[in-house]
Amino acid sequence: MKIFRLFLLFSILIFTATIEASNGSKVNLFIGTSGDNGQVDPGAAVPFGMVRVCPDSDPRSHAGYDYSVDKISGISVNRMSGVGCSGAGGNFSLKPAAANYDLRILKNTEKACPGYYKTTLSNSVKVQLTATNNIAVEQYTFPNDVAPLFVFNVGSSFERTLDAQHSFVSNKELEGYVVCANVCGRGRYRLYFNLNTNKPFEIKKDEDQQLELSFAKNESAPIEFRIAVSSVSIDAARNENRIKEAQTFDHIKSDAAKLWDEKLSKVSVEGGSIDDRAIFYTSLYRVYLSPANVTTSTGQYLATDGKIRDAGNSTYYSSWSLWDTYRTKFPLLVLLEPQAMSNMSQSLVRLYQSGKTNWSTDSEATPTVRTEHAVILLLDAYRKGITGIDFNTCYPQLCKEASELAQNSPDQKLEAASDLWALAQIATIIGHKDDADKYRRVSETLFANTWKQEFMTITPTFSKMGGNGLYQGTRWQYRWGAPQFLNNMIEWCGKDSLLSQLNYFFENHQFNQGNEPDIHVPFLFNRLGAPQKTQQVVRELLTKGIIHKYGGNAEFRTPYVGRAFKNNVEGFMPEMDEDDGTMGAWYIFSSMGIYPLVVGEPVYELASPLFDKISIKLENNKTLIIRTKNRLYADDTVKQVLLNGKPISNRQLAHADIMSGSVVEFVY
Repeated sequence: MKIFRLFLLFSILIFTATIEASNGSKVNLFIGTSGDNGQVDPGAAVPFGMVRVCPDSDPRSHAGYDYSVDKISGISVNRMSGVGCSGAGGNFSLKPAAANYDLRILKNTEKACPGYYKTTLSNSVKVQLTATNNIAVEQYTFPNDVAPLFVFNVGSSFERTLDAQHSFVSNKELEGYVVCANVCGRGRYRLYFNLNTNKPFEIKKDEDQQLELSFAKNESAPIEFRIAVSSVSIDAARNENRIKEAQTFDHIKSDAAKLWDEKLSKVSVEGGSIDDRAIFYTSLYRVYLSPANVTTSTGQYLATDGKIRDAGNSTYYSSWSLWDTYRTKFPLLVLLEPQAMSNMSQSLVRLYQSGKTNWSTDSEATPTVRTEHAVILLLDAYRKGITGIDFNTCYPQLCKEASELAQNSPDQKLEAASDLWALAQIATIIGHKDDADKYRRVSETLFANTWKQEFMTITPTFSKMGGNGLYQGTRWQYRWGAPQFLNNMIEWCGKDSLLSQLNYFFENHQFNQGNEPDIHVPFLFNRLGAPQKTQQVVRELLTKGIIHKYGGNAEFRTPYVGRAFKNNVEGFMPEMDEDDGTMGAWYIFSSMGIYPLVVGEPVYELASPLFDKISIKLENNKTLIIRTKNRLYADDTVKQVLLNGKPISNRQLAHADIMSGSVVEFVY
């Protein structure tokens, strides 16, 4: 017996050490969930899943959930992460109480980890949530003496509900659909659902797509709802539930945890503080929340022309927010997930073929936002070796999009010049030399005219947010918005002058970490011959409280002084949207000491890693190791960078060197 107890104790210690070593245990899903600080949620999901099941606060935030609000309207099956306006999703809400009951979360009972959420509510109902790719699995345990009652809202939505229908199948099954407006009211999506319960219910009330479902007292046994969703059909949603019907809640929860462990174990870090690691792995987690795999188990998907199509040997993805995510998130997925990125790129090619618009169309497969700058994303993926991208099949649509690029304001002109820059390279890749010359010429002319007129001569008006029609930015911030044309700026201003102006930009707090147009700017110092300034600025942004004058849409009345990234429920600086993984990916790249300054170029700028060692498992069975040497203090300056023992002269790292499995050593 003594030997058995020792063996049991040893097994428990080994198991505990394994759990503690899991990168998933470092994720804090509550980072950024309070107030207007990130607009994110702790919902249960799997990587790239259609479902993210979570309580919805009342009043709610953009993602439905707000940690600072304990009252909830119910628990819905989907949402997007920090995308602005009113968000999207919030569908098929279940409230485990009467409609007029003031239901609240007991905050001291609330727990969440990748793939799982649990809490106890003010009516003593215990809630556990987990998910598959397209099934919300929800368990509710009522007190013994209470007859369980739920309100199921077929038409719940964070945006306008345009249509909703349901039908009664049996005393354990409902099905139907909802049609909702997408983010900012642009476009729409349709989701079919199939709802199963493990115990029979009775419909007590059915009014305006809100159903009151009552169950018999259950002697503490949980009532389980499984809500499967599909953009293809009710049959497809029903089939998803049938596939998983033999799996228990714990089995599905365990499978979700394994999927997250697989993704989060791709990057290992050593050194840094507990907070640094929590922010890093939470950021990595959020990068994997979208786009969503909307392909059915039988290989079908809804295209944006409204037709059901066969995905063939690939997976079709939807749920895009490219105006933000093309800058950091998708370059990170190119590095970590080349096979998934191949399918995502092919999905964008198919999106062009079936009727892509800049915002959501009227026939989306799931909540989505914007798809501007897909041309840059596709170029970046192709030039970094992502396979399966056939530009010839969408080239006419790329050219049509280029002919319709908005140029109504200085920022739109800079963005159009960047898109045309990318299209010129794509034309070269597929052998359209005349087109390549044309688009390159138009791109360079548009940039030159815009930059010289709007951004070259600095005036006091440069600090004004929204000046001359700029969108969510100042002239100072947009001045650096097209880094692929940096050599032109150097030619017109001189490198020393441009470096002096860039120093002024940071020293006078013109930079805005809270929005995307200038998040790449710290890495411009590298190309202006001052890599130590890139190291200094990035280190401060990652670890120190700095002065921020600007929020998302306006200058703060009183500047915010503090860290932009924090390991607490505020999580981010005020008004800083997480923007569907964009800011998280910025943090990951920056803390690894590499950054894709020009998306579309297969090269990274080098800074100073936050951690002592970073190991990245690549899909080709090779490993990239980034490590530091002789660093005594966090603010020490990098003296040289070695690639496999040989000095790098220009503080840049080629993507090909990463993929070959290299050791990058920062020497201090």
